[in-house]
Amino acid sequence: MMDGTMNERSLPSTQDGWRQILTPEQFHILREQGTERAFTGKYATTKERGVYRCAGCGAELFGSATKFESGTGWPSFFEPISEEAVALTTDHTYGMERTEVTCACCGGHLGHVFADGPRPTGQRYCMNSAALALEPAPD
Repeated sequence: MMDGTMNERSLPSTQDGWRQILTPEQFHILREQGTERAFTGKYATTKERGVYRCAGCGAELFGSATKFESGTGWPSFFEPISEEAVALTTDHTYGMERTEVTCACCGGHLGHVFADGPRPTGQRYCMNSAALALEPAPD
């Protein structure tokens, strides 16, 4: 499992390489665009302060100050830590058109973004807990 210290130069270049550093659940979500079941992820209801990093490469993705309770069963944020932290692409799976959110550093699948979030952005970045690693804020 990732500890948030990996850098771009040491990212795996193959699926087998990713399998060696990720848990099976992390691999399924980050590398196979999987989704964890609602209300099962460890960050779905956490209120702990800190920075949410990519579980694959350790890149900073979301600050806890942007996390909100969406009632969906997945951790939700109203904006990423920076515009450059995530990449957005159109996803046509399951007969729907959605916007997929991936880590801009390693390309790992994080979840989807929807236009039904709170102010100030109106966005709901609905992420998979297994794709994230919370770095707690210092006391």
